[in-house]
Amino acid sequence: MCKECGCGLGGDVRIGGEAHAHEHVYGHGHGHDHPHESHSGHGGQTVTLQRSLLEKNDRLAEQNRGFFRAKKLLVLNVVSSPGSGKTTFIRETAAQLTGRLRVGVIVGDLATDNDAARLRAAGIPVVQITTGTVCHLDAEMVARAAAQIDLDHLDVLVIENVGNLVCPADYDLGEDLRVVLLSVTEGEDKPLKYPPLFHSANVAVVTKSDMAAAAGFDRSLALFNLQRASHHARIFELSAKTGDGMKAWLDYLVERQAAGRGK
Repeated sequence: MCKECGCGLGGDVRIGGEAHAHEHVYGHGHGHDHPHESHSGHGGQTVTLQRSLLEKNDRLAEQNRGFFRAKKLLVLNVVSSPGSGKTTFIRETAAQLTGRLRVGVIVGDLATDNDAARLRAAGIPVVQITTGTVCHLDAEMVARAAAQIDLDHLDVLVIENVGNLVCPADYDLGEDLRVVLLSVTEGEDKPLKYPPLFHSANVAVVTKSDMAAAAGFDRSLALFNLQRASHHARIFELSAKTGDGMKAWLDYLVERQAAGRGK
C-alpha cells in the first residue's frame, strides 16, 4: 500500500541519538533518485523492488520476533489514526501495570519527540524514532531502537507506530500482538474504510469511551463494523482518562505475558 498512498520516500530517520539513511521505493510520480524502469508498460520494476523491500522486512521481523521471545518479552505494535489517544493509552497501561509488569516503549513519529517526552516524564523507559517523511515503522527501525533499551529489565515492549491507518498494515515489526485503536470520536465506519489494518489486528481497542455520548457514538454499529473487519480480534472498550474498562485490558496483558514466558 505504501506504493499507492502518497507517503514519503524515506530519508534521514533518527532513532534515539542515532541517525541513519532510510530508503524506500514507491510508485510515486515525482522526481527522486530511486531506480525505476521506463514508465511504459505496468511498472514491473517498481513492483519487484517493493516486493523485495517487504520480503526483507519480513525476514528482519522474524529475527526481531525470535530475539524478543528469547528475552521473554510480550511485544505490542499499537497502530491507529492520529489523535486516537495512543500515547495516553500507552502511558496509563504502563503506569497501571506497575508492580505487575515492567513496560518499555518505542515511539514512532514523523517529527517531534513530544509523545516520548510525555512517557518519559511518567518514568517509562522510552526510545524515540523520528521517521521524517516515512509514514510507518519497519522491522529494521525497531531493531535499532530496541538495542537502546535495557530489555532484560522489561516484561512488555510497546511499539507506538506512526499515526496512520494505511501503511503500517504491510509492515510486520516482530510483534506478538498488533493492537489497533478506534476512538469514539472517529466515526463508527473506520474499520470498513481501512479494512487491511483492522483485519490484521489481533486486538481492537475502542478508546475515549468517556466521550461517547458527547460524540454521538453508535456503540452497536461500531462493534458490528469491528467484528466485520476484524472478526478474530479481541475487543476492549475503555477510557484511559477515567480508567473505565482498563482492568480487563491489563489483566489480558498479564495473562498473555505469563503464557509467553511458559513457552
